[in-house]
Amino acid sequence: MKTGVCIAALAAAWIAGGVAAQDKVLNVYNWSDYIAEDTIAKFEAKFGVKVNYDVYDSNEVLEAKMLAGNSGYDVVVPTSDFLRRQVAAGVYMELDKSKLPNLKNMDPELMANAAVYDEGNKHAVIYMWGTTGIGYNVGKVRERLGEDAPTDSWALVFDPEVVSKLADCGVTFLDAPTEMLPAAMNYAGLDPNSTKREDFEKGAEVLMAVRPHVRYFHSSQYINDLANGEICVAVGWSGDVFQAQARAEEAGNGVEIAYVIPKEGALQWFDMMAIPKDAPHPDLAHEFINFIMDPQITADITNYVWYANANAASMPLVDEEVKSDPGIFPPEEVKKRLWASTVYNARTDRLVNRLWTQVKTGQ
Repeated sequence: MKTGVCIAALAAAWIAGGVAAQDKVLNVYNWSDYIAEDTIAKFEAKFGVKVNYDVYDSNEVLEAKMLAGNSGYDVVVPTSDFLRRQVAAGVYMELDKSKLPNLKNMDPELMANAAVYDEGNKHAVIYMWGTTGIGYNVGKVRERLGEDAPTDSWALVFDPEVVSKLADCGVTFLDAPTEMLPAAMNYAGLDPNSTKREDFEKGAEVLMAVRPHVRYFHSSQYINDLANGEICVAVGWSGDVFQAQARAEEAGNGVEIAYVIPKEGALQWFDMMAIPKDAPHPDLAHEFINFIMDPQITADITNYVWYANANAASMPLVDEEVKSDPGIFPPEEVKKRLWASTVYNARTDRLVNRLWTQVKTGQ
């Protein structure tokens, strides 16, 4: 009888231990090249957990998983406009703010800007934010276009006469239709937030005119390619270009990379931490989001990936070189030229995707 009880007790303990071990796992899905080298290790050590950390390089990839459901992820990082429509689709749970004491560290103005996409910041917290602009190889662009190169303008990538002279050294675009089309519309003198068919078609015409000179469309490959001199111009995300710049400097290969927010204006976006409604470990997900909002952890990430953060308490800990760079933390006069993402309805989505397919295929 005692033996039976012992076996039963051991079995129960083994099962409980298995469940406990299973609960000590967190599944995170984030953008590629977007976290400090030691962030995950620090979280694992502090909470005694294992983090499965997967990456993606487009909002479309994340959205497909979120709308399909049962992704298995506990924390994901959609960009603000995609977050908004995913919230409307019921994808994310409301955050339990009592479990997020580090919310007090966040910049109220930036959180209010993000609340345009998520009323009351109910479902998400800002991870990082940035702009979509142009990264370029200073030497190669100067060599081909001279000292008067329009490096402060979208003309560098949208004027066929200019781009044709850069094609041999490599011009690349983001594979991001909701960013590329509005940027082209803006360059054409149109409202980047327009949802008119004719405005999208004019934006597509701008892109088609330079399509023969674009080497590829990709949302992460350009980081290394800029850094090693494989390409000379990329429409890219601010922090990614600064990472390319840092990698080139570390390699000592003589490649000088610069980032510019074009004078015509650019997109300002927010990447948001959210918890899927069917997340297997929601409590641990809250712990992770709160951990990221620790001033030192946020500063470590910004110092590593060179993206702006919305954590006001972290700013004294951010490297001076980073926080004083106007490409990362734009001054007020530049902020006035930034636009926010527009959330499209299903019909507009279909139009944008159809036009983007035409642009990418060149047909």
